[in-house]
Amino acid sequence: MGEFTFEQDLVRALLREQHPDLADLELRDVDGGWDNQQWRLGEELAVRLPRTERAPALLHTEQTWLPVLAERLPLPTPTPVRIGKPSCLFEHTWTIARWVEGEPADHAPVTRIDAADVLAEFLGALHHEAPAGAPANPARGIPLAGLQEGVDGSFGVIADHASADSAGEVWVKALAAPVWHGAARWLHGDLHPANVVVRDGMLAGVIDFGEMCAGDPATDLSAAWILLPAGAAGRFFDAYGQADEATITRARGWAVLRALGMIAIGQNGRLGRPGGKPTWEPAGYATLERVLAAD
Repeated sequence: MGEFTFEQDLVRALLREQHPDLADLELRDVDGGWDNQQWRLGEELAVRLPRTERAPALLHTEQTWLPVLAERLPLPTPTPVRIGKPSCLFEHTWTIARWVEGEPADHAPVTRIDAADVLAEFLGALHHEAPAGAPANPARGIPLAGLQEGVDGSFGVIADHASADSAGEVWVKALAAPVWHGAARWLHGDLHPANVVVRDGMLAGVIDFGEMCAGDPATDLSAAWILLPAGAAGRFFDAYGQADEATITRARGWAVLRALGMIAIGQNGRLGRPGGKPTWEPAGYATLERVLAAD
């Protein structure tokens, strides 16, 4: 995944072929990215090329739906402004999007408590009822029981950690909580530290909407512990104002699930394995500490 890279020459050739008015803007490499490789184009734009098998479909979701939602969202987003078409130079769709200024939160964490209000406003604006044609996602916005089979093994990454039993209890409570019976809501679907940007300790933008879908808002509400500093979750839920006790319980389960995933990916990075990201391991453990402190 993250080991495969395209060269700037390809990007420049694609721009000249399909968007010649942008082809002479400065092009700079950008670190990071998972399914897509990214470059900064000039001061206000970014180019994203898919580099995994699933990435073109994720880009298509973002190209189709983010422009529909972006105007009502109170934080900057990488809204597509041009769409690259498959050609003899590159066989997949690609995107020119708005650049979102800031540092990814896995490198520069959110530190301000009042970021709880900013995140609550953003998710309150996003979590409207989704239309019938909104995308579904097999691993986001669904009842947690649908993920149980794959989760049991995931706890192995913290088997020797002091928080393992407590994290397991949070997960069991989340599984037992009433499922979401309301209308499916729009979700970002992938709120973790590498998918938001920070300036001066404040949440400053939300990126990577490829997993956006419709479903249970508890998936996104897990960000109260994944993104915000310790002690901010209560303020977040007060400001959000739409989550009952069952939804908060499910959100804590989602937070544990996402923490396990981040720890595993971080451990792979620490060990030099392909696709690993070392900065994700401390972010995962910080998430566990915050969600368990909620007890």
